[in-house]
Amino acid sequence: MINGTNFKGGVTNYNKLRSDLVRLIGDTDAYVTSLIDYYGLPEDCPGMSDRPVGIASVGVKYVEDAILEDLNNPQNFLPFLLLHEFEALLFTDPYETAKASLSSDKGSELAASAGSLTPEEINEHKLTAPSKRILSVLPHFRKTLHGPTAAKRIGLARIREKCPHFDSWLTLLEGIGVT
Repeated sequence: MINGTNFKGGVTNYNKLRSDLVRLIGDTDAYVTSLIDYYGLPEDCPGMSDRPVGIASVGVKYVEDAILEDLNNPQNFLPFLLLHEFEALLFTDPYETAKASLSSDKGSELAASAGSLTPEEINEHKLTAPSKRILSVLPHFRKTLHGPTAAKRIGLARIREKCPHFDSWLTLLEGIGVT
């Protein structure tokens, strides 16, 4: 049974997601967007099986475009896949992330786990994904408890500065209805 602290969420298959999106974008008086982790997206999602590999930002844009195309390019849908998962944003400031999880002495170790990678470059491998790196240094870290605190301490401006894919999505959202 998957519940409580064992529940991981995520998109289990594209048909479920597609069904929800089709229903939502049917209301053409509203804009619809997504905020879905790119990490762990199922292979049946458009673009996943033939996406370019190497540069994560190119692969994620390819998949976003494939989803948009699969939905017949609705004008009221802005697909967004978070590179690679929410925890990547927390690598904007590993020291604040460590402090938020009450492990302020682990900031340097958390920073070292990312090396020279920017937050959105941290890969999606099952052993080195952002969430796995955080848990390897901060085993008591809980995404829903410590994550929001860390994000608030880091601040949206700093996250946007270090995460260009995330920033471009927010910029698009901010531009809706502005003429």
